[in-house]
Amino acid sequence: MKKILLISDTHGYIDERILYFASLADEVWHAGDVGSLEVISKLKEVSNLKAVYGNIDGNEIRQLLPLNNIFLCEQVKVFITHIGGYPKNYKPGIKFLLEEHKPDIFICGHSHILKVIRDSTLDVLHMNPGACGKHGFHKIRTLLRFEINKKEIENLEVVELESKN
Repeated sequence: MKKILLISDTHGYIDERILYFASLADEVWHAGDVGSLEVISKLKEVSNLKAVYGNIDGNEIRQLLPLNNIFLCEQVKVFITHIGGYPKNYKPGIKFLLEEHKPDIFICGHSHILKVIRDSTLDVLHMNPGACGKHGFHKIRTLLRFEINKKEIENLEVVELESKN
């Protein structure tokens, strides 16, 4: 069993609450718009990090992180990208990649809108943790915590951090 912390859109902001939840996780998955090398190093100090770069990330971060990250966690195939859309409204090219790779979980960020939906057409769980940074239109900073137990996704929890103001 693995404990996962799913975050996105830090935009260079990392605080003790995020690091606390990261320290409780076996792995932190970051869905892009990291914003600074400091965010990467602080997360790596407390947990294992799997991440992708986002549209605001510069060359230094793009050299460290991929655009798409596809991997197995336990027996669950995961696909993370930053700009992916959501069921019935995927970014061009994403539906093809989902059909090609057949992940169990498809994760993206970018919208700053927390969303967890099953796409029954592609048989994939879509997850967007919202944004845990302070930049953007969102009012509440959010992240997701869950466990992967062999092939099962369990104990999904939305964590609302304080208002960004």
